[in-house]
Amino acid sequence: MNLVRLILFSTLLCTACSTSEQRDPATILNQSWAQIEQAGKDQPVTLLMWLGDPYINDYMNKYVKPEVRKRYGIDLQISGGQGAQIVQTLAAEREAGQPSQLDMAWINGETFYQLRQIDGLLGPVTEKMPNARFIDFTNPFIGVDFQQPVNGMEVPWGNVQLAFIYDSQKVAQPPRSFAELPAYVKAHPGQFTIPNEFTGMTILKSWMIALSGDPKLFQGKFREDVYEKWSGAVFRQINELKPYFWKRGETFPEQLSTLHQLFANGEVAFTFSNNDAEVDNKVNLGFFPKTARAYVPAPGTIQNSHYMGIIRNAQHPEAAMLVANFLISPEAQLKKMDPTVWGDHTVLAINKLPADYQPRFNTLPTRRYAPKRDAIQGLAFQEPAPEYMVRLYKDFRTKVIEANEN
Repeated sequence: MNLVRLILFSTLLCTACSTSEQRDPATILNQSWAQIEQAGKDQPVTLLMWLGDPYINDYMNKYVKPEVRKRYGIDLQISGGQGAQIVQTLAAEREAGQPSQLDMAWINGETFYQLRQIDGLLGPVTEKMPNARFIDFTNPFIGVDFQQPVNGMEVPWGNVQLAFIYDSQKVAQPPRSFAELPAYVKAHPGQFTIPNEFTGMTILKSWMIALSGDPKLFQGKFREDVYEKWSGAVFRQINELKPYFWKRGETFPEQLSTLHQLFANGEVAFTFSNNDAEVDNKVNLGFFPKTARAYVPAPGTIQNSHYMGIIRNAQHPEAAMLVANFLISPEAQLKKMDPTVWGDHTVLAINKLPADYQPRFNTLPTRRYAPKRDAIQGLAFQEPAPEYMVRLYKDFRTKVIEANEN
């Protein structure tokens, strides 16, 4: 039984338990950082996060866990879970009136939106964290999450941009723009597909913005007219292209890892990543061929940040804040940004860092297979409101996938 199911099961068993164990968030947040440090030491912390990448798992298990144990005596317990699983777990605990079995979770965008609806996050927390002074919250790709001001309710952890990955041995001239993509797919049948999951929906959002020619249309609150017009345009293109997709568009990979495997096996010539530097660690791992390369098609793709959320009814909130503060430390961010470790771009503003750290960030190993961040920053779209993602999940299934069955 995985952690999420175990929590849901145990929560339902405890519906008659007292709620006296729940702590007042204001009392927690009114403490000084010294008090938070004292209360958080020698505590366990349960973190729920995506565990689908060996480099990320190694970073957490071989670096972060030992470091927080050494510094604070914290036993960091990491389990797999994301998105709707987190929301369902917290909603069930809240219904039962129980303190949460979770202390923190890796979140962004859609999940942030849903957790705010159920008041599932403790905050504002970043104003308490010493290392938050190195973050530029005025950066719209960091201080705004899917058009939602962060306002201290989640802790920025990493910043990434959607990239196309191709095998340069098989693809001499990849389509350099969304406008070129349809002709390319038709001319090279069976080499392209879209995963039916988060990354795939990010491709669709980027495609919508590209077709519209006006990224500002997608800023601010969700607009039904904008969604209908430009999602319709994307779905029409995809349905026209389906006969030229992998498996003639009769099926779509349900996981990005499946598409990565198809790419690694040479069954398709393209895969994707929400991390513009992921191609480097997959080549270093020996999973992708050394001929793999990443790029961002014109006029651009979505760039966003991902975050750590501290759970409102966490049993060890101070310890969770200590972990989150370490994750945004210059030391931990520098290691994470190294493409031989993870390659996740930092959320820290280099010019805000201590003088001895600035050259270390600027001289990290050069990306060999991915574009340099400076080269793609001008091709970055802001994330639209979360409702665009929610609608795309539903409509991609009904208007594209299930259209195969009619």
